[in-house]
Amino acid sequence: MRAKPIAVLGLGGMGAGMACALLDAGANVTAWNRSPEKAVSVGKAGATIAATPAEAVAGADVVLLSLADEAAVEQVLFGELDGRLRPGTIVVDTSTVTPTFAVHADKRLAEVGVRRVEACVMGNPAMAATGALRVFAAGEEAAVEEVREVLATIGQDVRHLGPTGNASALKLAFNLMLGVHIMGLAEAVRFVEAMGIDRSVLLDVFDNSGWRSPVLSFRAQFMRGQRYRPAAFRATLMHKDLSLAGEEAREHGADLPLTARAIEAYAAVLAAGHGDDDAAIVAESRLRGEGGAGVS
Repeated sequence: MRAKPIAVLGLGGMGAGMACALLDAGANVTAWNRSPEKAVSVGKAGATIAATPAEAVAGADVVLLSLADEAAVEQVLFGELDGRLRPGTIVVDTSTVTPTFAVHADKRLAEVGVRRVEACVMGNPAMAATGALRVFAAGEEAAVEEVREVLATIGQDVRHLGPTGNASALKLAFNLMLGVHIMGLAEAVRFVEAMGIDRSVLLDVFDNSGWRSPVLSFRAQFMRGQRYRPAAFRATLMHKDLSLAGEEAREHGADLPLTARAIEAYAAVLAAGHGDDDAAIVAESRLRGEGGAGVS
């Protein structure tokens, strides 16, 4: 791709991966993360590391956000970058937020001449680093086309879904399915263990059955070894996304009982101090005071 100046704000697993994919494609990347230690690997890969978001976006044509939640987007985009984004800049926001928040963010940026492309991504950090994500884009079609090269660099499949909010809704729907499916596998693990059967028996059979799926098999590996770090998708983020889906559903009159149960389960995980572990940790019965093996 052309060596256009791109700012990447947020260098968690996904943000760092996308920054590396852009660097590998020849982009001129300036990156920032609130915790400087997470920026080290991206700096070694060739990015210029900025001390502040304002420093990162100075001169950037495209600003790619990969932030944890709506509060972080609000603080960075509308707080630390207030008045710092040049008219004509395009913000590519990969953060998972509600459709309602996305629409409001678009309007607020438009008031200062900045366009926002909603670019919800599906995949894991390893896929992000190799440009193999799936990207659901929404917003003004002309803006999406203008950053098409950036989107195609981070994703092997890029789809424009129409107006702002559509991509966020689809992303929350997929994460809702992920959370509920992980809960199902977790309960199967706890059930067989209650019956006196080692979890490896279930997981071995599962991995060679019609129930297998790439997503669940990935989580099964965490459950098999009872090792949940480094996390591919932290439990705190799963709880956040399920909660966002639940809130948006209530506002639109949709009943999501399974999601509500999953939210409760992940709330227990967070209360037990395991928010930074992979979401698969919901399989561990001791987090509910039911006994069972320890985790790491």
